[in-house]
Amino acid sequence: MTDACEPGCITCGDIAVVLTVVSVHGVDAHCLDGDGRRERVATELVGAVQPGDRVLVHAGVAIELMEAE
Repeated sequence: MTDACEPGCITCGDIAVVLTVVSVHGVDAHCLDGDGRRERVATELVGAVQPGDRVLVHAGVAIELMEAE
């Protein structure tokens, strides 16, 4: 996986989207949605995340760390 993310914002709609963390880069995480699209997400509001974590994201910012199923 490269450092680049998909052009445009997949989390800027009217609702928050659940994404899966693929890699962590400082306070940002590269995440995937259910369709395999990537987005760089700010994680300061939820604290430390790790690959495999699922986060609820709105406008490129993780707003909640989802509990494991």
